Amino acid sequence: MASKITPAPKPPAHAGASDSSDEFIVFGRPDIQDVDIEEVVDTLRSGWIGTGPKAEKLEENFAAYTDAPHAVATNSCTAAMHLALVALGIGEGDEVAVPTMTFPATANVVLHAGATPVFTDVDPKTRTVAAANLAPVIGERTRAVFPVHFAGYPLDVEALQEATSGRQVTIIADAAHSIETRRGGVRVGAMTDVAAFSFYATKNITTAEGGMLTTNDADFADRVRRLRLHGLSADAWNRYSKDSAKTYVATELGFKYNLSDLQAALALNQLDRIEKSLERRRQIWNLYDEAFSDLPLELPPRPEGEEDRSALHLYSPLLDTDLVSLTRDEFRTEMHRRGVGTGIHFIAVHLHPLYRDRFGTRPGMFPHSERISERTVSIPLAAGLGDAEVERVIDAVRSILGPYRQ
Repeated sequence: MASKITPAPKPPAHAGASDSSDEFIVFGRPDIQDVDIEEVVDTLRSGWIGTGPKAEKLEENFAAYTDAPHAVATNSCTAAMHLALVALGIGEGDEVAVPTMTFPATANVVLHAGATPVFTDVDPKTRTVAAANLAPVIGERTRAVFPVHFAGYPLDVEALQEATSGRQVTIIADAAHSIETRRGGVRVGAMTDVAAFSFYATKNITTAEGGMLTTNDADFADRVRRLRLHGLSADAWNRYSKDSAKTYVATELGFKYNLSDLQAALALNQLDRIEKSLERRRQIWNLYDEAFSDLPLELPPRPEGEEDRSALHLYSPLLDTDLVSLTRDEFRTEMHRRGVGTGIHFIAVHLHPLYRDRFGTRPGMFPHSERISERTVSIPLAAGLGDAEVERVIDAVRSILGPYRQ
């Protein structure tokens, strides 16, 4: 273990800081504007709040933005991932490769489908699955892999495709963080056969709860649409709207995974301003990088290629616990005391009791993921953060770690 840095005098508050507000800065606060509220009110007044024209419009607009041939709205990213597995016929006896540096939902849906998750480590810099991580866990029973565009950082999809070449293995991208992501100029919806996105409350676009599945296969998209609503041949909009009066039949066993118009309405205008929101997060990210460059933090990566772009969903530095006298959780407590919320992305999945007890996973199996898991902390990066709030976040971090500045 490296020796501790000798504490230096506490630095002055970051220039331009404002103490005009003591309101707690919530981590992942959504940027809901009046136009979003008005769209929801319009939906309430329309008399149609279930899955209907606004959900369809969101699907069309989302597909166009991400360059995906087809998009299917769901009530969560988890639902989209589960539907992808079911629609592919993945179940008992099959294996799905899953990075352990992800949210438990990525692995949970594999169990829900009746298959077995096989964990893999990640690249220590990008925190995404690299081909070198993936190759050792691909076997005869592997039917799919679930790589994650972690924090919006683009996967090296070409390398993953090469690692699975010649096998009947589908790449299902967990793109929960990554609506705006590009690699080599290619948008995330066109990178893989299937991708799943999140509209959870903390995401760059939110419907409070919701998600989207994209695919390049029309028949696959149609089956997912049936599966998301009980396996019915026609949804409510096609059964009850003034333009249609179809009779429905249940064609297969499905689920209740559809997204309502009330939720879709909240996202429509957010999608219209998504590039503007990304630019604001980029401004905040740059301020953080500059303000934290001399602190004992490993700053989060950004793509180096000219045509690569991160969605900049999470600003998650790693705390250098070899050089400071506090743990990551103690750091989070100090941030909270200063009025700033934080997050953890993520506790490595194989360390959770569910997977430890079920599969016998243990510390030491996936060292890169475990190192990230012990040190990662996410600080606020919402497009709706004001300049004074950003300064408060910076001041909070520097007041805690300033004595250990390098």
